[in-house]
Amino acid sequence: MTNKEIQMQRMWQYFVDATVEIIDQKGIENVTIREIATKAGYNSATIYNYFQEVSHLIFFAALKYLNKYIKELPEQMEKGDNSLDKYLLSWESFCKHSFEEPEIYYAIFLANLGEKPEELLKYYYNVYQSDLFGDVTEDIKTLIAEYNLSTRSRNALDKSVQEGFLTKETVAVINERTVLIWQGMLITILNNRRHLNAEEATNKTMQHIKEIVNNYRLAK
Repeated sequence: MTNKEIQMQRMWQYFVDATVEIIDQKGIENVTIREIATKAGYNSATIYNYFQEVSHLIFFAALKYLNKYIKELPEQMEKGDNSLDKYLLSWESFCKHSFEEPEIYYAIFLANLGEKPEELLKYYYNVYQSDLFGDVTEDIKTLIAEYNLSTRSRNALDKSVQEGFLTKETVAVINERTVLIWQGMLITILNNRRHLNAEEATNKTMQHIKEIVNNYRLAK
């Protein structure tokens, strides 16, 4: 890594850490560029030299809150006997943690990150990956690091096709429906449309996801 890259990484870390502090103290909904700049000890213009939008800073700060999910996920998936069981267990763990902290998971997986965020965020990931994900298997890293929820879910289903539990044709349908169900429940919770605690929301969401998967599961 060049001196310039080291300096850039250091500056990113200042601003991300400042954003995390604001989330801890005031809540994610109160994060602003001005607040971040004040907390980090720089002016707002400096932040825009490193981040195009405040949503990108919130995104990376929110990733810091995935630690509980990251730690639990490998142990949960070990309970599964096959790839499809592991897929369902990964969804259950994801639902549990996302419904406990809906604002955080909305910021990571659903918030508007501006035009064509993939290239920019992929570049940021290359810098932060080791700090964020530590020593986890590639399968787990894919589930954690894939910010595009549809791709994340699809990757997990592909192994079930290889093992003969699903057909290629049904994977796309399962993927779309399960993602939409989770999105709908998260938005419902955030908008206070239904008063469900995290456990109740997880149970209802998993009931729908399991019904969808079992409907397309091949007999073996």
